[in-house]
Amino acid sequence: MHFLPDEIDQYAVNHSQKEPELLQALNTETWQTVLNPRMLSGTYQGRLLSIISKLINPKNILEIGTYTGYSALCMCEGMKSTGSLHTIDKNEELFDLQRKYFDLSPWGAQMHQHVGNAIDILPTIDEKFDLVFIDADKANYSNYFDLIIDKMNPGGVILSDNVLWSGKVVQEIDPKDIDTKELVIYNKKVNEDDRVETILLPIRDGLTITRVK
Repeated sequence: MHFLPDEIDQYAVNHSQKEPELLQALNTETWQTVLNPRMLSGTYQGRLLSIISKLINPKNILEIGTYTGYSALCMCEGMKSTGSLHTIDKNEELFDLQRKYFDLSPWGAQMHQHVGNAIDILPTIDEKFDLVFIDADKANYSNYFDLIIDKMNPGGVILSDNVLWSGKVVQEIDPKDIDTKELVIYNKKVNEDDRVETILLPIRDGLTITRVK
């Protein structure tokens, strides 16, 4: 969902960096062959992830929610040459497509795929992270935060996607709408946790930038 007028949104896109050719190919293949292609981060948000990663220059990156691997590749653009990226997704059917594009990139050997429930997998990854991107099931955002906060290096950044959830977070919540209810809790949680500082940006469907103190 876009919260800006269409002409302003398009102007922003037109005056932002274009995606590399490899990501163009992945973007196209995702829309042609994969279910729910709107889950793709897309060009504009992908360039935002890229530039944030370049500003941080992380050694170790964690992604929760891989989909077809577009956002993982964007974040690798700023990763140190000795760094690594761990990405987790429960959909094993997308593993080969992710790996295809990871191996076509300069960072294939540094990109580690994990398939399964992130809540089970996260405790098994023995790394400290400089950059984390949360873009998985919304009902578990708070659980993911609790599992990763002690794995963050000081100054590390946690990015959380879809935190405005098509504007539902400011509307009356249907008691059956677990995702919206949990996102409201999560947004409050990261804003009030004194271990971090947070800003919520109304970019696309909402992106939170949380910096660990």
